[in-house]
Amino acid sequence: MILDQAVAKKTAELLLQINAIKLDPENPFTWASGWKSPIYCDNRVMLSFPEIRKYVAKAMAEQVKSLYGKPDVIAGVATGAIGVGILVAEALELPFIYVRPEAKSHGRQNQIEGYLEPNQKVVVIEDLISTGKSSLNAVRALNDHGASVMGMVAIFTYGFDVATANFEKENLALNTLSDYNHLIEQASETNYIKESQLQTVLQWKDNPAQWK
Repeated sequence: MILDQAVAKKTAELLLQINAIKLDPENPFTWASGWKSPIYCDNRVMLSFPEIRKYVAKAMAEQVKSLYGKPDVIAGVATGAIGVGILVAEALELPFIYVRPEAKSHGRQNQIEGYLEPNQKVVVIEDLISTGKSSLNAVRALNDHGASVMGMVAIFTYGFDVATANFEKENLALNTLSDYNHLIEQASETNYIKESQLQTVLQWKDNPAQWK
């Protein structure tokens, strides 16, 4: 869900500006899943640009406050959302923790790093939502620890139907600063992609697993 259309447009503009999101329909990227994609998103790039990371962190913090008031803890999903999660927690003056994909095999064998008490209210921060599986894995780890997960706020989502279904199945609210539709609209308006490429990137989103 997009809360603010102006923020969605501005976020897409900034991510394209710093090449955090790359569009290249003629030379598709290969994801870890094996999917071919005309788009590659690496929101961690924005951490290297102080003004842009401030904008993103402030926008996410404002969404957290608007949606959930003041939770007890902000949790980032490792590794992509650790940086922006810390910035959001700092803006809200809240404790921060992060969640690994799985428990460590050594030491204290933690999956959740940081201090978290049972029943504390947690908002999860993500950088990117594709299918949502890794994000929801972090939510389950928090729930297993006894936390009360209020919802998730992410920078960007591809808006896949499978992600929507996965979040609905877990009964978890997802809100994002921007999404694929705003990105493509912004890329088209600024001539980041050519008119001849537009149909390709729109078709990919409808069936990404079978594209190319």
